[in-house]
Amino acid sequence: MATLEFTKMHGCGNDYIYVVAMRARPADPAALSVKLSDRHFGVGGDGLIMLAPSHKADIRMEMYNADGSRGDMCGNGIRCLARLAFERGLVRANPMVVETDAGLKTVALRLQGRIVVSATVDMGEPILEGREIPVKADGRIIDYPLEVAGRRESITAVSMGNPHCVLFVADDGVFKLQDRDFAALGREFEHHPFFPRRVNTEFILATSRRNLKMRVWERGSGETWACGTGACAALVAAVLTNHAERTATVELRGGNLEIEWRADGPDANHVFMTGNAVEVFRGAVELGAGEMVPVQ
Repeated sequence: MATLEFTKMHGCGNDYIYVVAMRARPADPAALSVKLSDRHFGVGGDGLIMLAPSHKADIRMEMYNADGSRGDMCGNGIRCLARLAFERGLVRANPMVVETDAGLKTVALRLQGRIVVSATVDMGEPILEGREIPVKADGRIIDYPLEVAGRRESITAVSMGNPHCVLFVADDGVFKLQDRDFAALGREFEHHPFFPRRVNTEFILATSRRNLKMRVWERGSGETWACGTGACAALVAAVLTNHAERTATVELRGGNLEIEWRADGPDANHVFMTGNAVEVFRGAVELGAGEMVPVQ
């Protein structure tokens, strides 16, 4: 038997199970993510994130969704990973550079002493070309008509390292949907053939030019209380469709994120996200023989 230590953390309620995998790692992290993410029989979470060695950056983020599928990037997850890496002494640099499946990301930590109270992530430039998001259409997908579940919806597609479908709603009806009804709606978008790699879907109510209310369905995890990349995609889509300014607060079920899409300067066209990174608890689980392997 092997003992696997973990840390449960969340950013705005988007919660993951974090495992330091610098010397040893789970042999099958996808299966482990399914097992541990179960909220009744496991630890409970939106997935599993491992802190792994990197040859390109200060540390590597390896992410698995609750259904075991591999995630390219998670805005809330990377803030928590950066806090854990810094407070455990795995990385001394601030800002730190994190290698992800969506490229290198820079995270600046705001400290009180040696404790991280929030983090700002340079999420890079949004991808707006349809085939690169990817969707099954060329060019920018802005206010694009899409037939979903028998209704014609107007969508805007953005990639922040993972694909997003953003819809602007006229009232708060979608925020009042029962969970089962919202899940049915989310699955219609996630598995729509227009999105060859499935999609995260954000439903946005622009309550002002600087405030967006959001409910999100994430591919591979279902409804989550927050999605960092989704909040970034929502602001980009809001600017492109003239719903918001380039700096706005995105209000999610689990809390608020501050998002800025810079227009000029050395970081022009980069999206920056600021939010919390909260440690919930630490624990350990017993794994069977052979379920942990040395890091090569």
